[in-house]
Amino acid sequence: MHKNKRELLVMFRNNLFNEESIEQAVEDLHAILLTAERLDNFVGTHELIDLNKYVVTNNQVQIKKYIRLRKKPSFVFLYSKN
Repeated sequence: MHKNKRELLVMFRNNLFNEESIEQAVEDLHAILLTAERLDNFVGTHELIDLNKYVVTNNQVQIKKYIRLRKKPSFVFLYSKN
């Protein structure tokens, strides 16, 4: 994701930061979020629970296929391991 397309609200407790340090903090936060939001990282931290088949899977390929589906099947859930 291009950093100009992201909207972040950054709040500081005090006004000791100048414009440069605030910009650096936002760039660092953007880099952290870019890493965390990758599909491989997302898939690695989730499980797919299918209540129709009574199956819980960690298979990354199946989770990616589920995420890409336009119409999600009933009683199939994406569960965060965290």
